[in-house]
Amino acid sequence: MAMRYGVIITGGDPHTAAGLAGDAEAAGWDGVFSWDGIALGDMDTYDPWVVLAAMAMRTERIRLGAMVFAATRRRPWKLAREAITLDHLSNGRLIMPVGLGATDDGAFGNVGEPTDLRTRAELLDETLAILDGLWSGEPFRFEGKHYRFGPMTFRPRPVQRPRIPIWVVGSWPSARSMARAADWDGVVPQVRGPAGDGLATAPEHVREILAFATERRMAAGRADPWDLVAEGTTPADDPVAAARRVRPLADAGATWWIESDWDADLDALRRRIVAGPPLGARDGEPR
Repeated sequence: MAMRYGVIITGGDPHTAAGLAGDAEAAGWDGVFSWDGIALGDMDTYDPWVVLAAMAMRTERIRLGAMVFAATRRRPWKLAREAITLDHLSNGRLIMPVGLGATDDGAFGNVGEPTDLRTRAELLDETLAILDGLWSGEPFRFEGKHYRFGPMTFRPRPVQRPRIPIWVVGSWPSARSMARAADWDGVVPQVRGPAGDGLATAPEHVREILAFATERRMAAGRADPWDLVAEGTTPADDPVAAARRVRPLADAGATWWIESDWDADLDALRRRIVAGPPLGARDGEPR
């Protein structure tokens, strides 16, 4: 699978984010992502669904998502409806990266939401099952530890088939965390330990994760494509260095590179977007 390239819009109001999404599409990026937060200190924060809707209206081709949706503090049936709506608005361009959520967001423990790891993991598993069931367009009921409801039928179905792609944050080398990601459509890895910096930035991590996921998916009879997302930063002014940074990850099997510079100001972010993705990882030569 050829590598694709995305960029996170890490700042700016919804008007600015929508404009940057249009710039990213024009510059040849494959995906543009917002982020999901409610109360993160005193920083300016906007609802990701509204921001993504604005992005969808300014673009035609580029894939859309948020890095990452904090599924454990969202009602799964409301999340399912929001995702369906954006999938139709964008003509089937939504990707759903999901995770346990950052507990430093005031919309967790500060408002009484559960913050312990086990409970959030249980909530995430139930949420994923509910999304899958409600997106089927058929009557669906659920009986879990945290959520239970009688039959509901969600129409229309998402544009995408068999469903909106779901990427799951997975902590490597945690077998339980990575097994959850392997059961869906892709992984956003967080590498732990002395050799890891929280992101799957090393080719050996990519190979290890792919081997684990491939074995699990083959055992389940799964042969459909599965994404592995690598994150990091590359320079805007040196396409050769940018390609060299990313190409080993593509060679190891990563399918997406997500440019994720959380410290960049808007001017720097715009320069990186307009410079375009590090295409040398895809076509063999830097631009």
